[in-house]
Amino acid sequence: MTRPVNFAPGPSILAPSVLDGLAKAVLGLDEVGGLSILEISHRSKYFDGVLAETQQRLRALLGIPDTHAVLFLQGGARGQFAQLPLNFLRPGRRAAFVDTGVWARGALDEAKLVGDAYSLASSHDGGYRHLPDLDGVAPAPDTEYVHTTSNNTIYGTQWQTLPDFGAVHHVCDMSSDVLSRPVDVSRFGVIYAGAQKNAGPAGVTLVIADRRWIAEARTDIPTIWQYGIQDKKDSCYNTPPTFAIYAVMLVCRWLEEQGGLEAIARVNEQKAQAIYEVVDGSGGFYHPFVKEPSHRSRMNVCFELPDEARHTAFLAGAKEAGLDSLKGHRTAGGIRASIYNQMPLDGVMRLVDYMKAFQARA
Repeated sequence: MTRPVNFAPGPSILAPSVLDGLAKAVLGLDEVGGLSILEISHRSKYFDGVLAETQQRLRALLGIPDTHAVLFLQGGARGQFAQLPLNFLRPGRRAAFVDTGVWARGALDEAKLVGDAYSLASSHDGGYRHLPDLDGVAPAPDTEYVHTTSNNTIYGTQWQTLPDFGAVHHVCDMSSDVLSRPVDVSRFGVIYAGAQKNAGPAGVTLVIADRRWIAEARTDIPTIWQYGIQDKKDSCYNTPPTFAIYAVMLVCRWLEEQGGLEAIARVNEQKAQAIYEVVDGSGGFYHPFVKEPSHRSRMNVCFELPDEARHTAFLAGAKEAGLDSLKGHRTAGGIRASIYNQMPLDGVMRLVDYMKAFQARA
């Protein structure tokens, strides 16, 4: 059976070699006498090796310095919406948020339940179809950290150059573009990402946190939510998501085989540009969510057709052509092509050919 091309926004596409490795590991690992990866203890010598290898490969790929901890937690990005302010939002300090959409707003609302949080800048008035202008915008003096969302899956915006807030800690939700390009990790207090878009399957949340800042974090919160405890216990204070971590290890190996993050970033740009060229060259038949090219996402390409009937026809025809999960988010509508790291260029070109053929028939 021929598999459809999976444009799902998350959980998203996994490379065939990763899926093959996971299938074999579920059935039985030779290294542990044929036991399944689903069965082995998180305190076994074998899983110690998996954990160490995954951390090492992430450090190598992203250039993570020793000053930063690499944690494998649970609860997804929404869990981090709460865990961050619990650790760092002390009385008398504030958290600032750059509001670029649903997920940034969710993080802000959660922080408000814990302490004092405010919107530093927002693109709400433009329907989140552009990034806020941060020229001349600076956080208030009592700001402990500024939170940004690097890529916005619903609207198709992405910071091609992430902002710099000077001495104020920068926290970034990179759930939908982690490992898709090189990033200077040393600039960030915390980077977090649900794995299910670029790094692996759902179930594990990657957290990269500056140990110097962790040392200043609150300790009057439940133990399991303390970053310092999770770092000290090597992400094993409670049972970690062993299968999902194993999958991240396989994805890291795959990324290294592709040439690392600089190489994958070039491919990601090529894939996104191929779709944007069809949209921009369609004479208005396809209408991009994001008009400004420098604000456009290389992970989620979002566009609209002239009317609802054509949206319906486009999606039905795409499914028949083996192009799956192109329907836009329920709050935004339209068409959304999620083209994360493990989406092959061939899959994108199949979509491009279909878009051209659909317009020609319309």
